[in-house]
Amino acid sequence: MSSSPSLASAEKKHWWLSSRKIVEKYIKDARVLIATQDQSEIATALNLLDAALALSPRLETALELRARSLLYLRRFNEVADMLQEYIPSYKMHSEESSSSENSSQQLSRDRVKLLSDNSSSSSSAEIDSSFKCFSVSELKKKVLAGLYKHSEKEGQWRYLILGQACCHLGLMEDAMVLLQTGKRLASAAFRRESICWSDDSFSSTTTIFSDQNSTTPPTPSTSENITHLLSNIKLLLRRRAAALAALDAGLHSEAIRHFSKILDSRRSTPQGFLAQCYLQRSSAYRSLGRIAESISDCNRTLALDPASISALSTRAALLETIRCLPDCLRDLEHLKLLYDTILRDRKLPGPAWKRHNFRYRDVAVNSRAIALKVQELRQRIADGEGCNVDYYGLMGLRRGCTRSELERSHLVLCLRHGPEKSTSFVDRCEFGEDRDVDSVKDQARMSALILYRLLQKGYSSIMSSIMEEEAYEKQRQKAAASATSAIPVAFEFELNPSYKTVAMVENETGNRGASSVFQGVFCRDIAVVGNLISQVGFNRPIPVKYEALSC
Repeated sequence: MSSSPSLASAEKKHWWLSSRKIVEKYIKDARVLIATQDQSEIATALNLLDAALALSPRLETALELRARSLLYLRRFNEVADMLQEYIPSYKMHSEESSSSENSSQQLSRDRVKLLSDNSSSSSSAEIDSSFKCFSVSELKKKVLAGLYKHSEKEGQWRYLILGQACCHLGLMEDAMVLLQTGKRLASAAFRRESICWSDDSFSSTTTIFSDQNSTTPPTPSTSENITHLLSNIKLLLRRRAAALAALDAGLHSEAIRHFSKILDSRRSTPQGFLAQCYLQRSSAYRSLGRIAESISDCNRTLALDPASISALSTRAALLETIRCLPDCLRDLEHLKLLYDTILRDRKLPGPAWKRHNFRYRDVAVNSRAIALKVQELRQRIADGEGCNVDYYGLMGLRRGCTRSELERSHLVLCLRHGPEKSTSFVDRCEFGEDRDVDSVKDQARMSALILYRLLQKGYSSIMSSIMEEEAYEKQRQKAAASATSAIPVAFEFELNPSYKTVAMVENETGNRGASSVFQGVFCRDIAVVGNLISQVGFNRPIPVKYEALSC
């Protein structure tokens, strides 16, 4: 009987040792595959690391190798999902949500206390002393903080890898904080480790120290790449901060200039950050009354992020401003579908760390408001208001503009928003996830084609109005000229009643009067010619012989 516990412990120990050997073998094979720098081999190594983590979920070496493999394969969303507890914005959002939950719970308890009578006060006090509510998220964070406190040195890789992933995902503020934190922790660890080094072995052990902090031998360009990435992030954030400051101050042209520096840069910009800048520049264009440019930026935002609720609502408002009701109705129906999806899934779209400009509690109210708006637009379209588009507002022209102003505005808008130039921004975009670039280009081209056709209709409509105004102006000038020429004739007739013009003579005598007038003019011209001949001396008599010859 005494040998049975020892046998069970031996079997357990044998199982532990076998699992540990298997995990070590998986990690060793994964390192070999990662060193090849081939995507197919790295994908195989990722499967081995998943198997190792299934046996040992908290193994730091396997976690680091898996994160580096995902980063190399450009699967940035999976890196963020894996290390989302370290994203600063996600931590702030979780803290705010937990604090709001605690405040709501405290408010509900206070209301219960206010509604309770005196007889149950003692029992409620006993219940409060024996039972206390706590937040699960707070407990989870405390446990994780206690676990990571003892492995601060081992967790330095998280900040650098997650910082690069956040940069490619467009979370620039989080990326800057993470990369700076990673560099600071690495420098502090390097200083602590270098205290015990001798002067002779300082340079030779630098690579050894680097190998201790990382499971993969770092290349000399790793720190340089992170430095360049940090400088690019700071430049983009400075330009966006300047643009937002100008937008808040009402300097919309200045804000557009700063946003254009970001959007028209030759360097590739992450997809999420690019979509945010397009949406913010659209609001600046809208404030200046440049509706076509604002709609074009909304189209590009939706091509990069089809589920952008802010871009859909902004474009719907712009289309309603110019009374393009069918297109506005289409956007509102799409927006209502997104809200219904959120209410069905009971969560905001996208991963948990993705930022949104609205809260979940506002979704139901917004959905009801959009449903009422859709019904109103359908009734207006049924009443015949859908064809009365304000093309002057679309093209940024004043009513009564000239032909040259219309042609200049039409030329500029066609050069900027033509379908052939609608996909040029995609080449400057760095996609943070595995998206089909051709589908993005097709969507951008289709939305640009709709805007281009609307501009062509506006040009034709305004040009026909201008031509009608020009024809009316010519008729008015002709009538004014005829009225002006009739004034001296009336004045001469009053002075001399026997005065008659050629038109009067023709009206009185008809064709015979007109022929007599022409005969008088011919006789007068013959008399003038005869006077000129007599002055020159050609009026001498003809000789007799010439007269005979002529006979």
